[in-house]
Amino acid sequence: MLDVKTFHMSTFIPMPYEEALAPRLKLAQDKLQSGSGAGGEFTGWVHLPRDYDREEYARIQAAAAKIRSNSKALVVIGIGGSYLGARGVIECLQSPNYNQKKKDGPNIYFVGNGLSSDAMGEVLDLLDGVDFSVNVISKSGTTTEPAVAFRFFRRLLEERYGREGARERIFATTDRKKGALKSLADSEGWETFVVPDDVGGRFSVLTAVGLLPIAVSGVDTDALLRGAAEMMELCSKPGYGCPAWRYAAARYQLYRDGRSIEILGCFDPAFRMMAEWWKQLYGESEGKEGKGLFPASVEFTADLHSMGQYIQQGRRLMFETIVRFGPSARQLCVPEDAADGDGLNFLAGRSMDFIRDKAAEGTLLAHTEGGVPNLIIEAGERNAQSLGSLIYFFEYACGLSGYLLDVNPFDQPGVEAYKQNMFALLGKPGYEARRSDLEAKLAK
Repeated sequence: MLDVKTFHMSTFIPMPYEEALAPRLKLAQDKLQSGSGAGGEFTGWVHLPRDYDREEYARIQAAAAKIRSNSKALVVIGIGGSYLGARGVIECLQSPNYNQKKKDGPNIYFVGNGLSSDAMGEVLDLLDGVDFSVNVISKSGTTTEPAVAFRFFRRLLEERYGREGARERIFATTDRKKGALKSLADSEGWETFVVPDDVGGRFSVLTAVGLLPIAVSGVDTDALLRGAAEMMELCSKPGYGCPAWRYAAARYQLYRDGRSIEILGCFDPAFRMMAEWWKQLYGESEGKEGKGLFPASVEFTADLHSMGQYIQQGRRLMFETIVRFGPSARQLCVPEDAADGDGLNFLAGRSMDFIRDKAAEGTLLAHTEGGVPNLIIEAGERNAQSLGSLIYFFEYACGLSGYLLDVNPFDQPGVEAYKQNMFALLGKPGYEARRSDLEAKLAK
């Protein structure tokens, strides 16, 4: 079972904070459970592992089986919460090298999360002569990056299979009733799945948004949801027996004590994209009204040879949260070398897990002694059930944290600023006055 260890940060905090924060956490807990807080209309994820539409879930499994049977590639089109969670789960459980591995499922390519012509063209080239399907994910259907990408891949599908054939290979995850993508899907006859009205994008990985591509990859989505449901049950009970309470309280107290950056780290490179998902989850939820921790991430031990220098001896702005998994599924031991030219025979016969764990312990001691508090999240085995539990834990702690900061954890008003400028500069109708103003500023 997931556990949060706070021993290595407690010495940095000059007061017994848990008792003092308990009433505020209880209030935050009540808001999450009842949906009565700011943004409460977007708390459908709180009970989602229990209440998820089983009919839709069965359709997701059927669609995944269809894609696995008729496609050698799946193109997932989405940005932000529409792709980060799914990619994080697939890479964490199936490998960052998933597309290079021998497997019985299709390669999975994530597009529509940027505006690079080279990146788009590369995926189009990879599909040359390859049977493929598309999962386009957008609540509105008008978000620029995925909408532009979808034009390219829809055209390729229709050129290769005809309009009728393409219909069987396009799966749209979108609003239940409205929006450009929903209207287009209905008119074209594409199968659709729902982005729930009460679940925001960054909390949507355990909906069809994440579950369809995850299921296509071969991950056990039953186990993923089972782990989330177990954590949901644990988090429904107020008190510090809930690991999300302990995490939210510790990081909030460190924030109040002057720490402005939280670094999420893991000693398993397969976790890298899960850390990217975590950065969006916390950055978009907390970073408003001049408040919030800045979420950053590192991959250990690789970043100990780069960012490790700043963490050890730079400005004391940060604390670390380290996710630790249990034993590896594949055990490798260091070979003996008769010449011992590298002087490493003292490690001969030792497992890679043993060396990793000692590196983690040595890092913990070095960083805490260097003035960096550490939180440890013991996540258990790296499997679908544990990862489902970890996902829900981070989501719930994020909701608690937002309410501790007295912000709405479920909106993102600042995201619109760049879009308005981009639309104006691109010449979107209705933005003419803004365009002239912006072009004048850029000319200075």
